[in-house]
Parts: sequence; structure tokens; C-alpha cells
Amino acid sequence: MSEIMVRTVGEATVQTRERTSARLFFVDHWRAALIILVVLHHVAVVYSAGSPFYYVEPPIASPLTFLILLVFILGNQAWFMGALFLIAGYFTPGSYERKGAGPFIKSRLVRLGIPLLVWIFLLNPLSSIGYWYMPAELTGISDPLTWQAYPFLIGLGVAWFLALLLVFNMGYLAWRRLTAGRQPILTDRPSLPGYLGLALFVVVLALASYLLRMVIPMGKYVLGFPTLSYLPQYLSLFIVGCVAFRGDWFRRVPNQMGVAGFLAALAATILLFPLAVSGRLFSLQFLEPAAFLGNGTWQSGIYALWDSTVAVGLCLASLTFFRRYFSKQSSLGTFLSEQSYAVYLIHVPIIVLLAVTLSGVTLSGVTLHPLLKFLLLALITVPVCFLTAYLIRKIPGVSRVL
Repeated sequence: MSEIMVRTVGEATVQTRERTSARLFFVDHWRAALIILVVLHHVAVVYSAGSPFYYVEPPIASPLTFLILLVFILGNQAWFMGALFLIAGYFTPGSYERKGAGPFIKSRLVRLGIPLLVWIFLLNPLSSIGYWYMPAELTGISDPLTWQAYPFLIGLGVAWFLALLLVFNMGYLAWRRLTAGRQPILTDRPSLPGYLGLALFVVVLALASYLLRMVIPMGKYVLGFPTLSYLPQYLSLFIVGCVAFRGDWFRRVPNQMGVAGFLAALAATILLFPLAVSGRLFSLQFLEPAAFLGNGTWQSGIYALWDSTVAVGLCLASLTFFRRYFSKQSSLGTFLSEQSYAVYLIHVPIIVLLAVTLSGVTLSGVTLHPLLKFLLLALITVPVCFLTAYLIRKIPGVSRVL
């Protein structure tokens, strides 16, 4: 019996090492695409003023542009950061087992802690300069920018993702320490969830999100975190990612499940999203005040069900899409993947700089339409971010962190 146990543990260890060492190029491409979507998301915020940002140009005279960009922003928010936590969770167990507890947490402190500090004390204040380029009636700022303002410009900003991921990694370390006596065996490999299991996960996630948003409505900042109302999604998908590594789910999820996920997300968007934001079917006339944000309203419950369905559905759809069409290594894919983390860290000050520059641009003396500005800024910002990230990572030692 003991020989069988030892052999089983050994087989499981070998399989874990194989999964850890095998490069999943489709995940690299998937993550890079998500980072590009993050950049486009923040470009859209500039011209929709749908949420607080370092520089905005509200399209007051263009309600259609506002609606288009706001729907784009809410659609992104429903799933893309959850997908990044899912991917992060997937690579966490392998990293821990390769390095051991001490080196694992040291690497997390280097890879997450150092960029977090750089953002808080350097990049967030730099991005905040955009406030001084906005009309005073929007910001309430009337004094000129001086060094005395620096302490007030320090903040978490978009680095909330790094901070929360670091907390999750600490939690994973604690869990592994508490279960240190339990050896992984071959029968521990989790089976793929079925459609009923996925549906139950969506319902439980929606309920948890709805309950949390009674206390923390969407858009409310807590300890510098702008989207803590999505904590159930972020934490659960990180945990799912850890379990997915054990079961090799990223390579085993059937393509049909990805198609079903996309159709579920589409159906929920057609039926549930309008009902949540307008209180009526097939209407995108946003209610004022926005009842879907939380506080226990029935619209908030419908919205939580919508964004939970979209999160699970689009994670499945995008995973299988990239696995099917972008599973091979390519020079462009490698370049984008290598720079993606650095792009996440630096993209906001670049957006602010380029948006301020573009604000004064006219065409034959006519101010550019906000939607056209969005498209132009998007086309300029993405390549500039990746090129800048590439140059920054050429600095000695930087690539070890970014």
C-alpha cells in the first residue's frame, strides 16, 4: 500500500512539473489581449466620464457617445479584471511548488511589491497632473500645481490590482502552510465542472456580489480600492484558477463550453443588462440615480446576475478562443506578452499625456468629435505603451521585476 502511495505521489509530482514547465502560449496571448483591453477601457473613461479618472473630457454635447462608451466600460468591468485574476491564480500553485514558500513570497514581493511602490509614489502623482488640465468646475482645483501638492497625490490608483493580488498570494501561502501535511495525489486532480456546476457558480457569485454591494456599492472607493464591490468575483476566480491548474482545465475545457459561455453572456446582455440599468426590457435609458449600482435594489440584483454570467461566460469564451486560434508561438505574440505587465503599470500617465495633447487638436478649425478622439487616442496609445514598456524593460534589472 505504501509503495502504491509513493508511486502515486511521484506521478502527481511529475505531472505538476510538466504542466509548470510547458509554456501555454495561448495564455500569454490571452493575457496580452486583456491588458490591451484595460488600456482601451481607460481611454474610454477619458471621453465618457463614466467613472473618476486622472483626466476626463465629458462629451456633454454627445449623449450617444456617452452611452456607447459607458456600455463599453461597464461591459469590460464585468469580466476583464476577473479574467486576469483567473490567469494569476492558474500560475500560482506551480510557482509555489517550483520555488518553495520562502522564495515564492520573496518573488511575489519583488514582482508585485516593487511596482506597487513605484506606482503609489511616482506614477500616481505623475498621472494626477491631469487634474490641473481639467476645468476647475469639474475638479474644484483653483490653485496652481506645486510640490506642496505631492503628498495628496500619492495613491493606489490602478495598482489596486497588484495590491489585491499580493493579498491573494499571501492567502495562498497561508493555506499551503496550513495544509502542509497533505501530499498531493493523483486522485486529487479536479474534474472539469459541468454546465450545472457552472450555473450554480454563477448564481452563488451573483448572490455574493449583490449582498456585498449593499455595503459597498459599485463606484465606492474603500481604502483606495475603486472596485472592491467586485471582490467576490476577483477572489473566486483566483481560487478557480488555482484549482484549474490542478485539473489542467485551461487545456481541457472543451471548445463547446466556450461557445456556450459566449451565448450565455450574449443572452444575459440582451435580456438582463437593459433591465438592470433602465428598469425595463430592451431599453438603455439609464435611470438617475443609478439603482443598479447596489444598496439592495432589485436592479442591483439583476445587474449582479448579469455581470456574473458575463464574467464566467466570457472567461470560458476567450480562453477557448485563444487556445484554438493563438496557441502557437509568434514573434508579435511574444513581444506583446513580454511587455504586457509593464504596460499595465505605465499606461495611465501615457494616456493622460496623450489625451491632454489631443485635447487641443482641431480639424479645419473644428473640434474633433469625442468618439473620433477616442478612436485616435486608442490607436496612438496602445503602440506607444508597448514601445515605452519595451524601452523601460531594456534598463538593466528592470526585466527581472517587469
